[in-house]
Amino acid sequence: MIAHLQGKLVEKSPTQIVIDCGGVGYEVHISLHTYSLLPVSDFIKVFTHLQIKEDAHTIFGFVEKSEREIFKLLISVSGIGAGIARTMLSSLDPKQIINAIASGDVSTVQSIKGIGSKTAQRVILDLKDKVLKLYDLDEVSVVQSNTSRDEALSALEVLGFVRKSSEKLIDKIIKENPEASVESIIKQALKSL
Repeated sequence: MIAHLQGKLVEKSPTQIVIDCGGVGYEVHISLHTYSLLPVSDFIKVFTHLQIKEDAHTIFGFVEKSEREIFKLLISVSGIGAGIARTMLSSLDPKQIINAIASGDVSTVQSIKGIGSKTAQRVILDLKDKVLKLYDLDEVSVVQSNTSRDEALSALEVLGFVRKSSEKLIDKIIKENPEASVESIIKQALKSL
């Protein structure tokens, strides 16, 4: 019903914003990903999804159209409500969610607060084909790069490096060179750690 809102940003917090559109203030629930992308200017445009329940009409807002589409895919899964979908988009960026679903990475999906093993498996089972088709991904390449990442990460952990900092570094290396082998990822990471 409401596809987007455009107007003056009146209030802003990590979980919601208020946009003044022609004298009417709309309370819009957002993810941390959208919060990080909000422009510095007062005048903004967000793509929206209106959820209507018996007791509430809730608007969810997204700076990127692609994030809204992922949100809609997530809430189509039984057991995933709007709150959990927003938590997913706050915990991981949309590309990480797409890659986790496409590669069948249950542990990444399950690492999100509020999602158990069965729900994580259901998300992957319900959305894997849609995500592969929608984002035109090659299932094999996603799995390979994910395996290289995991192997490099576990090798660095064995060497005594902290997982969090290693993860960020490895993701940066893979982003710069998606075809990097496990050995080259580890060597590059060791130079930077």
